[in-house]
Amino acid sequence: MFRRFLVIFARRAFLVLLLVCLGCSAQPTPSAPPDVVKLVERQVRATYSVPPEVKVSIGPLRSSEFPNYDALAITFDNSGKKQNYEFLLAKDRKTLLRMTRIDLTKDPYAEVMKKIDVSGRPTRGAKDAKVVAINYDDFECPFCSRMHSALFPTLLKEYGDRVLFIYKDYPLDEIHPWAIHAAVNANCLAAQNADAYWDFADYVHGNQKEINDAKGPGAQNAALDKLTTLQGQKRNLDAAKLQACVKGQDDKAVRASQSEGDKIGVSATPAMFVNGQKVDGAVPIEDLRVVLDRALLDAGVTPPEHKPAPAETKSAPEKPSK
Repeated sequence: MFRRFLVIFARRAFLVLLLVCLGCSAQPTPSAPPDVVKLVERQVRATYSVPPEVKVSIGPLRSSEFPNYDALAITFDNSGKKQNYEFLLAKDRKTLLRMTRIDLTKDPYAEVMKKIDVSGRPTRGAKDAKVVAINYDDFECPFCSRMHSALFPTLLKEYGDRVLFIYKDYPLDEIHPWAIHAAVNANCLAAQNADAYWDFADYVHGNQKEINDAKGPGAQNAALDKLTTLQGQKRNLDAAKLQACVKGQDDKAVRASQSEGDKIGVSATPAMFVNGQKVDGAVPIEDLRVVLDRALLDAGVTPPEHKPAPAETKSAPEKPSK
């Protein structure tokens, strides 16, 4: 009898404990107290010069692995573009620390390259190259034209058998009204012929003034459409298919490329990633050589011998378009 009582008592005790545990796990993480939220937001805005239009959200306090500190996430929301950062808040509420955890088991540059989709993109250079240079480009950006003139033909001739060059779209449509139209047209050409894409890119980057000078409603887009048609004829493309693509102006792929760029830190053009290492702006050609050479050496490839032309002089770096 007594043994039976102990068994029943043990079972009931186990059920009570289970319910208590379930109840604990079901409890939501408590929000940070209002006074803490106000204090943290004020300090963060002042420390990082956060513009008034950027919304700052303070996440709930969580236990951390560091004694005497709680963990919390702070979200910066700029018109829907959100970035999350982890902080540590002292339990006495007197100190806030910015926490950056670095995983030494992962190659940061390789992680960036994994986030870039180059499927179907036209390429120039060695298809099997161990170094890949991906440039986020804007056809209307004057600094992009300067970068383009450095890459093609000069650096392509020097590195063509060692480096693969790829362009992605990042038109700054807020300040460049015909950039998206140009990107869509270029992709219409690329869908049929990679060389037609590069012919278009070479011409537009070399003749931006011609397009900018076109006057009248829709004149610049009309000039782009005419150029696209001529490039299609030059490469014997399917004219009906090309015209349908140009007329449709489907910008989904361009927008996707913009979004991809945002996620890996592109905010201005040109922005190039050489095996994941970012190069901002139209930097001097000799600086591009340094980046490419370093990437080649890291990949176990001997860089080419450089023989600068007599007229080639060192220039100041160009600021990227924003």
